[in-house]
Amino acid sequence: MDFHEGAFIYINKPYGMTSFGALAYVRTRLSRRLHVKRLKTGHAGTLDPLATGVLILCTGRATKKIESLQYASKEYTATLQLGATTASYDREHTVNMTYPTRHITRGLIEQVLPQFVGEIQQVPPEYSACNIGGDRAYKLMRQGQKVELKAKTLRIDEIELTDFDPLTMQMSIRVVCGKGTYIRALARDIGQALGSGAFLTALCRTRLGDVHISDCLTLEQFPAWLNSQTIETTE
Repeated sequence: MDFHEGAFIYINKPYGMTSFGALAYVRTRLSRRLHVKRLKTGHAGTLDPLATGVLILCTGRATKKIESLQYASKEYTATLQLGATTASYDREHTVNMTYPTRHITRGLIEQVLPQFVGEIQQVPPEYSACNIGGDRAYKLMRQGQKVELKAKTLRIDEIELTDFDPLTMQMSIRVVCGKGTYIRALARDIGQALGSGAFLTALCRTRLGDVHISDCLTLEQFPAWLNSQTIETTE
């Protein structure tokens, strides 16, 4: 592989690690193998630290394709806890409100989900990387400042209910969507549409464009994979 000319590396990002952290792990080992101080690298489509799944890393001249990759269709699987919310709409924060759930049935969920298919308006999470006057929204929130984000237009192609447990009030969905979709915010909005609350307990990106999670390496597998590569160079 010619990592200077440009290559794509598909990583299954682990739980609890930032996308930048996964990139840094790979870049350090690539740079060492290529005997360069710092190989040009980037990633397409940031995943939250508590999310797992497909993360496309680009090297060399392939970094020019990052923007186009970010516009590719994405597929996620997610598990939602109904009846409660958190400030970040996932498990990064503790529960801050609880809501009734006795009225929620599989039938009600299947009736509500179609309203989120198509072109919709979505307000991003306050704990997100959205830019506000040069600062990231999540940083302002952690400083105790008030953050107001405007709704953005985005596209959701499919939502499928894959599981619902009326005892634990957990539901699982499969979502196919376009650029800019926050599945955490979708969980928030689904909870509200059900007359309750919801937050994410698990999130995995299973596809980005034509890259499926089955195509991806774990970080544990990456060093052995790298050692097995024949290194080419155009320099």
